[in-house]
This record gives sequence, C-alpha cells and structure tokens, in this order.
Amino acid sequence: MSNTDTRDQMQAVFRNVFDDDELILRDEMTADDVEGWDSMMHINLFIALEKHFKIKFAIAEISGLKSQGQNIGTFVALVNRKLGARK
Repeated sequence: MSNTDTRDQMQAVFRNVFDDDELILRDEMTADDVEGWDSMMHINLFIALEKHFKIKFAIAEISGLKSQGQNIGTFVALVNRKLGARK
C-alpha cells in the first residue's frame, strides 16, 4: 500500500476517533496538532487502527509515538511496515 493510501485510510480512522470530519492528516503533524489527542485518545486511536488495518502494535510503538513527539509521517511508515510484515 502506498503512503498516500495508508494516510487516507488513517485519516478516516482519525476523523472517527476524534469526531472531526474536517481533520486532514499531514506528515509533519504531531499529537500536539490534533485537538483532544491526550493519553486516552492515543490508546483509542491505536485500538481503532489495529481493528481497521488488522495489525497489532507493540507497547513500545504505542508509547513511543506519543512520548517522543513523532509525526504522522513516521506513524504512516510504521503502519506500512506492519502491513508489509503481514504478507
């Protein structure tokens, strides 16, 4: 799956989790750029992404993306790695 396809699918999940139909993901965005992205929403987001993509994240991946200020581009790459590992 291309980064654009993955980001588009992730955007739909983000919009649902954050209840914001106007949310547009950009690679440089971080959790600080998304209103309401707190620790609880972080977990909800990962659960929703796991269900949507049928993948599993390790605890270190879940905590690392929020605590290290990683951006959406990094997040998209992580999902693509997980999707590639399924094959």
